Amino acid sequence: RAKVPRMIRQIAPQFFTADMTTTLAYYRDQLGFAIEGTYLDPPVYAIVVRDDQHIHFRLAPAPVVFSEKYDDELLDAYLRVDDADALHAEFAARGVTFTRPLADTPWGMREFVLKDGDGRLLAFGAPLAA
Repeated sequence: RAKVPRMIRQIAPQFFTADMTTTLAYYRDQLGFAIEGTYLDPPVYAIVVRDDQHIHFRLAPAPVVFSEKYDDELLDAYLRVDDADALHAEFAARGVTFTRPLADTPWGMREFVLKDGDGRLLAFGAPLAA
């Protein structure tokens, strides 16, 4: 069977934000992303990057909050990482608040969850060693 080359090398979510300045500061200062670029002044669109992974932000009215989102832990993004312990320690040192602490899961991942300034739930996880 011939090996098929990987065609998709990256996926970049586009998140909406009602406060671009606060959002960019959170991702830069708390999560360690660099601001790669912004569009217009004040910005209505921005891109942040960390470890060659990009997130796009677009200025938009605040969304209607789904009240059960946090109870049911309905994630906005899952970020697979190499070392969940090291990243958790880095984020904790930056003052990040976690909605689920670092722990091993029954599905074979070591992960944690945080809520960003816009209320998005981001999970970070690394596969447990076999």
